[in-house]
Amino acid sequence: MRCPYCKHEDSRVTDSRATDDGKSIRRRRQCMSCGRRFTTYEYIDRPPLAVIKRSGGTEMFDANKLLRGISRSCNKRGIDSEVLEGIVKSVEESLRSEGKMEVPTERIGELVLDQLRDIDQVAYVRFASVYRKFDNIDSFMDELEQLKKLSNNRRRRRQQGDSDD
Repeated sequence: MRCPYCKHEDSRVTDSRATDDGKSIRRRRQCMSCGRRFTTYEYIDRPPLAVIKRSGGTEMFDANKLLRGISRSCNKRGIDSEVLEGIVKSVEESLRSEGKMEVPTERIGELVLDQLRDIDQVAYVRFASVYRKFDNIDSFMDELEQLKKLSNNRRRRRQQGDSDD
């Protein structure tokens, strides 16, 4: 590692430890020429994710773009920004764990909807209306009916679980 002070090519590691988030390693180094110490960080080089658009084109996955879309759906719903950022992180981690470097935009949308469904049903419907491109009231009503059935089933399961005690 090149010394940032004297530009000498050789240094030795004096201390290594994982960072708090566990995603990188912090190394203290000492230059073999001038003796000064400096810190470096080592990260896993994760290949970028490509998104296959509905039009057939591709673009690089942009977490900020996804966050903006989710935020629009959650506008005036009182959902903390940390929750929205958590959705984006979770979606990205799910996509990476699938091991594919190219993912269709439909997959991203489904992962977001899975999480929004449990967080806020209004935000879910807003996101679904854009993502699924509702073109008439019937498609909108169908989505609401499916959401209502799912919500009723979950409520029934919770009530049955409570009565089993």
